[in-house]
Amino acid sequence: MTQHQTPDAAPDTGKVALVTGASRGIGYAIAEALVARGDRVCITGRNEDALKEAVERLGPDRAMGVAGKAHDPAHQSTAVERVMEAYGRLDHLVNNAGTNPVFALLADLDLAVASKTYETNVLSALGFAQKTWHAWQKEHGGTIVNVASVAGLNASPFMGTYGMSKAAMINLTLQLAREFAPAVRVNVIAPAVVKTKFARALYEGREEEAAAAYPMGRLGAPEDVGGAAAFLTSDAAGWITGQTLVVDGGVFLTAGV
Repeated sequence: MTQHQTPDAAPDTGKVALVTGASRGIGYAIAEALVARGDRVCITGRNEDALKEAVERLGPDRAMGVAGKAHDPAHQSTAVERVMEAYGRLDHLVNNAGTNPVFALLADLDLAVASKTYETNVLSALGFAQKTWHAWQKEHGGTIVNVASVAGLNASPFMGTYGMSKAAMINLTLQLAREFAPAVRVNVIAPAVVKTKFARALYEGREEEAAAAYPMGRLGAPEDVGGAAAFLTSDAAGWITGQTLVVDGGVFLTAGV
């Protein structure tokens, strides 16, 4: 949010968004971008205290939080119901909640861990999409933005299960875009390494070395993804659906070099 963009000063678009996994990092930056343009936002996350702090920063008059586990169907229902009770509509769904609980070769992977990864990274997105569709979007339209990763577009050594789940999320986007058209536009963002707590292991202590691979000369910031999500949920993207927007600082340009 810029120095001159505060929740109090933002126009009121009358639109409402639900952003999962948004107490910090990419999810919070997306919520912040939507609030800055005048949307009202519900954010979710596991930690209730962290959610409360995030809501305070976003502005309690423009934001609310619902704590819970993204893959829990009861939490999905509660979050959507709370949004409808508070705001009476649900125009935009951003599925950002994700996990990467293991750093291992697929040959040695515990399949129970893979199942947990798919539950959080793929099935939770489908569950939220189903509930949002039936609560509002089927009759009134809207947008869905899924947050995947460039790991879903290429081989990802030691992160295979995460990459597989993000590839599934990209295909889920295609399926929903076809099924929900023309009422709802569904797109997916695939970021490269973004400087968040979630991705810290990929750059901490060697950020300059990691950034050297990026033609743009730096790693991503959460705001880079926030801006992309704000675009895809806006009228400016009104003829865009079923697309994967790669937000990678140009790193794919160097693939194979």
